[in-house]
Amino acid sequence: MLQSFYENFGFLGALFLAVFFFIFFIFWMAGMAGITLPYDGGQKKGHNWQIALAIFIPVYPVAWLVYDMYRQRKYMKED
Repeated sequence: MLQSFYENFGFLGALFLAVFFFIFFIFWMAGMAGITLPYDGGQKKGHNWQIALAIFIPVYPVAWLVYDMYRQRKYMKED
């Protein structure tokens, strides 16, 4: 697979795509772990539809992770 990236996109393109897919996979797993937490700060979270969405649509947990980080940053600025 990396060889076909190299043939189509060259060295820098293949390197960029490999790093991008690796980082996306890490963020996907982190988002799924965050969504499946039963409680976060005393609040119930991780509804069944969110878990199903996180498994079948990999972009959703990444977007959720970014939104959750923004929300936590906003919460910490208030204190």
